[in-house]
Amino acid sequence: MPTMTFAGALNSAHKLEMQRDPNIYVAGEDVGTYGGIFGVTSGLLDEFGDKRVRDTPITESAIVGTAVGAAAAGLRPVIELMFVDFIGVAFDQLYNQAAKMKYMFGGKAKLPMVLRAACGAGMGAAAQHSQCLEAWFMHIPGLKVVMPSMPYDAKGLLISAIRDDNPVVFLEHKMLYGVEQEVPEESYTIPLGQADIKREGQDITVVATGQMVGRALSGAEKLAAENISLEVIDPRSLSPLDEETILKSVKKTHRLLIVHEEVKFAGSGAEIAALVAEKAFDYLDAPILRVAAPFTPVPFSPILEEEFIPSEEKIIQAAKTLMGKLKNQGRSCLVIGGNYCKSGVRERYTTAGGLRKCICPVS
Repeated sequence: MPTMTFAGALNSAHKLEMQRDPNIYVAGEDVGTYGGIFGVTSGLLDEFGDKRVRDTPITESAIVGTAVGAAAAGLRPVIELMFVDFIGVAFDQLYNQAAKMKYMFGGKAKLPMVLRAACGAGMGAAAQHSQCLEAWFMHIPGLKVVMPSMPYDAKGLLISAIRDDNPVVFLEHKMLYGVEQEVPEESYTIPLGQADIKREGQDITVVATGQMVGRALSGAEKLAAENISLEVIDPRSLSPLDEETILKSVKKTHRLLIVHEEVKFAGSGAEIAALVAEKAFDYLDAPILRVAAPFTPVPFSPILEEEFIPSEEKIIQAAKTLMGKLKNQGRSCLVIGGNYCKSGVRERYTTAGGLRKCICPVS
């Protein structure tokens, strides 16, 4: 099986689907002659010509708007925004037209379009070219939202997205384009809405997205040496969200840590936390924790940008907090007379001979 980069896997998906279906076309800024700012559409112009690979002006409203019309008329556009940050000038076309057309026409209309966009910090591109905005798209009924973390997933998910009859927002973290993995040369699909357990574990469920999946896996490897076992789940699709896989894992581990690069406030992790709080609260042995970016624009300063992005160390510290491995910070055991259990988890005690005895593992 050949090794492909994340960008190469996406390129392969484009080629295979364009060879299969003549109704598919690609459009965006510099997607033709230049091959895309990150090389994802490299070589497509030579193979498919300028009628199916269209360089556009710098006008996101037109890129998205023409795609909506083309999809409604029977084509299957795959459009690229250089950076997801630019979606603001084309948001009406996406959320008020593409997302709603099927419903406004009683289910008779199809909108088979894919909007690809690079996201995320780490390149020193500053506040207007570095955001993660997946929660925006999750909030819109009628849109599907996909965010792969690995080359194999990226190829299979993009092929599924192109074949879907609904508008799909396909988010690609720009720091992942060079990541390599074994990827089949032939076509294959991964169902949208199906999460993947990247690492099985027993102590903590970690739900991570995009670049954070790799950091969670690296942190899990280090924590294993300290007898802390993380189960790392990559949702891959944020809408639809694979609730079953997440809930099943939490019911096994009894702890949940959510990691994403979006700002923590009202980020995608808040919805995942709400899901578990509503449907698996009685299984939790500790509060749900989130590791995410602070509520601030992405800094330009390299030092501040590094601090802004959730780190592997922050993931490790959060996991240790959930397991009660960090210092108590002045909190005393519930049974001994304080307000909190030593580990910071909710009340866990038994009654024997009229005395309450704490059964928290660190008490």
